[in-house]
Amino acid sequence: MRVDPSFDTFVEQRSAALLRLAYLLTGDRGHAEDLLQTALLRTMRRWSKARDAPESYVRHVLVNLSRDRIRGLLRRPRETAMPEDTNAFRSNDPALDGIGDRRMVTDAVAKLPIRQRQVIVLRYFEDLSVEQTAELVGCSTGTVKSYTSRALSRLRELLGDFHETNEMRVFQ
Repeated sequence: MRVDPSFDTFVEQRSAALLRLAYLLTGDRGHAEDLLQTALLRTMRRWSKARDAPESYVRHVLVNLSRDRIRGLLRRPRETAMPEDTNAFRSNDPALDGIGDRRMVTDAVAKLPIRQRQVIVLRYFEDLSVEQTAELVGCSTGTVKSYTSRALSRLRELLGDFHETNEMRVFQ
């Protein structure tokens, strides 16, 4: 199968950011790599359709694949350990400059239920609007706002002193 050079360019330029998104959605580097590989393969096969907005297309595939993965797992709550190397998965938020801070936040995000995690990752790590997040997650804007509110409350509980003492208020 012949691959369009514009697809190769897209993968070279955006794969690190897309891997970060996949990781934040799954909480596991290995699963994130598998998820991204599957998403990119699907995108390559439909490149003529995805070419105009490839990042949006891949995000949509990643969110759907992560949702399918969660449905396949046991329904009991799980906490996922985060790897030591969190540099590749940093937020653009200057309040999270320290590696310890990033690790604390990613650990807290991993403890959220999957829908809340998806919404927080898409809204705050990917900087998507409420409307864009609703479209990707497949729910109403009101539901996104509700998940966001609940997730932020839970993150404030989990982050406790870090949230209160940080100069820039995280997730406000």
